[in-house]
Amino acid sequence: MKKIIDVCCGPKGMWFDKNESRTIFMDNRKEQHIVCVRKNGKSDTITITPDIIGDFTKINFPDSTFCLVVFDPPHMKRKNPGSVLSLQYGVLYDNWKEIISGGFSECFRVLKPNGILIFKWCEYSIKISDVLKLTNQKPLFGHRVGKRLNTHWVCFMKDEDARAENQGSRPNFVQQPQGEKPKYTWHESGSSPLL
Repeated sequence: MKKIIDVCCGPKGMWFDKNESRTIFMDNRKEQHIVCVRKNGKSDTITITPDIIGDFTKINFPDSTFCLVVFDPPHMKRKNPGSVLSLQYGVLYDNWKEIISGGFSECFRVLKPNGILIFKWCEYSIKISDVLKLTNQKPLFGHRVGKRLNTHWVCFMKDEDARAENQGSRPNFVQQPQGEKPKYTWHESGSSPLL
């Protein structure tokens, strides 16, 4: 069993090795978008190729599976769902608090005791202080980066005796019913399946 899961990997932009062998890459979509065609005929694309399709509010793994969980959810409220940023990072809707809270809960559920959760958030439209209120887990430390210092990297460690908020109240294996759509979406239109 692999030791790491990235629960919403998108185009794996932060990964040095986009095929990191110890990691399961998960996303709720598998698609490719051509975002720019250059004069020389070459095109720039956004490619999302997860190992598994899944919803980070219903992670399909047993409790205490992973040593490291990476959680980099969509951070923009729905404004321009067809923009390059939206295609790359996704968008959130009015129920964003429920979505992010559910994501935190599931990430901690599948994290082993003493395991590490790396959380990344950009204060594009929602402050990090409002987002951190959506989990009862306390961060260890964090770092702000970017030209405007609005991207935050936050590190959590699951207590050895701690249990996730919903651990024990659900079955070990959570399966999303067939045909049920995720509670969040990356975009509304313009998607094309991977070739």
